[in-house]
Parts: sequence; C-alpha cells; structure tokens
Amino acid sequence: MYALALALIAVVLAAVAPRIMARLKVFRRSPRAALVAWQAVSLAAVLSALAVAPAAIPFLTRTHTIACASEECPSAVAAWRTQWWAVLVVAAVVTFAVLLPLLVSGHRIGTRLRAARTRHTELVDVLGDPREEDGTQLRVLAHATPTAYCLPGRRSRVVLTEGALTALPTGELSAVLAHERAHLRGRHDLLLEYFTVLHHSVPGPVRSPEALREVRLLIEALADRAASRASGPVETARALLTLAHGQTPVAGLGAGGQGATAARMRLLADRPLPAPVVALMYLYAAAVVALPLTLLWLAWR
Repeated sequence: MYALALALIAVVLAAVAPRIMARLKVFRRSPRAALVAWQAVSLAAVLSALAVAPAAIPFLTRTHTIACASEECPSAVAAWRTQWWAVLVVAAVVTFAVLLPLLVSGHRIGTRLRAARTRHTELVDVLGDPREEDGTQLRVLAHATPTAYCLPGRRSRVVLTEGALTALPTGELSAVLAHERAHLRGRHDLLLEYFTVLHHSVPGPVRSPEALREVRLLIEALADRAASRASGPVETARALLTLAHGQTPVAGLGAGGQGATAARMRLLADRPLPAPVVALMYLYAAAVVALPLTLLWLAWR
C-alpha cells in the first residue's frame, strides 16, 4: 500500500536521514550542494506526509470495486466501509499531524523573527553611524567588541562595531563585508527560517538538533566561500578569529560569534569536493524529492 510506504518514508526522512547526514562532515566541503541535499530531504519528508491521505484514496476505491464485484456484495460493502473509514482516518491524522504544526510553527517563528528584525533595524538606525566601506553602506555601533552582522529583509543593513573597524585590516574588512553581502544577496535568512520552522514543527522524539546546527554551519560556510573569493582564505580566516567573540542578534546573520569558528576555518583550508561527487549530491537531492511524488503517481495510476 503506497500510503503506508509514504508514511514510513516521512518518518525516515524526518528522524533518521538528518542524523546520518549530519555525521557526513566531508560533504561540508561543498556547502551549496550540501544545502540543496538538506532542502531536498526536508521537502521530501513534508511531501511524503502530506501525500499519505491522497495516496490512500485510490486504494480504497479499488477495494470498493472488488467488494461490489463479489457474490456477497452487501456484506463485502459493509466491510469495505469499515476499512475505508479506518484507513482514511489514519491517513488524515498523519497528514494533519504534519500540516498543522508546520503552519503554526511557520506563523509563530516568521512573525517573531520579522518583529525582532524590525525592532533591531530601527535601533541600529538610531544608534548607528552611517558610513560606507568598500562600496557597502554600513551602520557602525560605538562598541569595543569586534562584531559584524547583517539584518536581511527589504530594509537590509550591514552592521559593524567600532571595535571591528579598528581590529580589521583592509583585506580582512573586505572579507567580512563580502561575507555579509553574500548573506543578503543569497537571502540566507529565508533558508535558515525554513529549516527552523521545520525543526520546530517536528515532534520532539524525532527532532534532530544536529540537523539545524549543520545547516547553520553550511550557510556560514557558503558565505565564507564568497569572502574567500573576495580576499583570500588567509584573510578570511584571520577575520573569523577577530570576530569570534562577537555576538550576532537572533534577527541577523553574522560573520563571527556562531560557535563554529574552528570548523569554518578548517573548511576554508579544505579543497572542494570533486565534481563527480558534487553531481552525485545533486542527483541524490533530485531522487529524494522525486520519490514521494513517484509513489503518489503510482498510487493513482
């Protein structure tokens, strides 16, 4: 029964696959492909759960046809009705058990993040000194701790402290600004918000904290690659060390202060994965998304 297979796949993709993928640290060397694979697994888990009820309907229809074709149609139809309701209720429960928490989590987290971002943007506009560095408009805060982060959205801001401007030489400052521009240009905040919503919508027993931490690291590693292309890996690594003790607000994305500086510096020193391996990662992502869609198609075929 395809509905049962989809329910099993949803559980595996939500509870088992993230824990396995988080341990495969070698794939961090190609953060873009790794993020695509993570998105594919999470999307496929949601699709599988939502497809359980639709996949059960053809099965019940075929069962009804067989029941009516039997010699004892009245009793067969009565048995079919009992089975129909049982299967449909279970399938609907599985579907809504995923959909409802997903909608509630999306609304709650999205509302909270946007409100915090708006408040913080208004705050840095009042307290920050407008400046321009390396072609980037900044808000500079009078604080001694070297800190750099961006506030994404329609009113995006790149925020640095006086301590960062003092501590960062020209090359390292260019790396930091390239890092923040990569966050804003790639809308990494939406990607992180997507995974955060999924993380909090999954029931506690099957939730994987490792998955969210890995996605956060990959997002920062992707921006670090942009910084490395702009200023080189050595300058980028030095900038990460300088900003390691800075604190990034919940509403922002920052070059430092994420608690994974050592891992990110190792990734800067590592070579990217070979092209065939990266191609296999993209193929894996496509296959994972195609799996629930194929099973749903087969259920209705």
